[in-house]
Amino acid sequence: MSRKLRAHHGMCLSFFEGKGYSDEFTAHMQTIWEEMKGNPLLLLAADADIICARCPNCREGVCVSQGKAGNYDRQVLDLCGLEEGKEVSWEEFSGLVKERILQTGRRKEICGDCQWDQICTGKEQKI
Repeated sequence: MSRKLRAHHGMCLSFFEGKGYSDEFTAHMQTIWEEMKGNPLLLLAADADIICARCPNCREGVCVSQGKAGNYDRQVLDLCGLEEGKEVSWEEFSGLVKERILQTGRRKEICGDCQWDQICTGKEQKI
């Protein structure tokens, strides 16, 4: 069975370092990050997913920042040559994110206005 993942969360998981909106959210994100090591099958999405389940910005299954987050998702999908609803393995998806976005320096143009940008900016220097 596939796990629903917002496309832009492929970037978030690449730079995750144990920080988040709250202790509960961070623990949940850590669990998801660990699950990705098992290379699960993902269902790519542009709306609330398994990570959003513990996010304080997700209300009744809908992100209060859906416009901004959905834009991030669409850009990631476009750059990776993928579509919403596509099933791919974590390994394939994270490889495309790394190759087509992170290593090409395109991350900041997608989500440079995100509150977590400073973490990603510091880490992408090492890719």
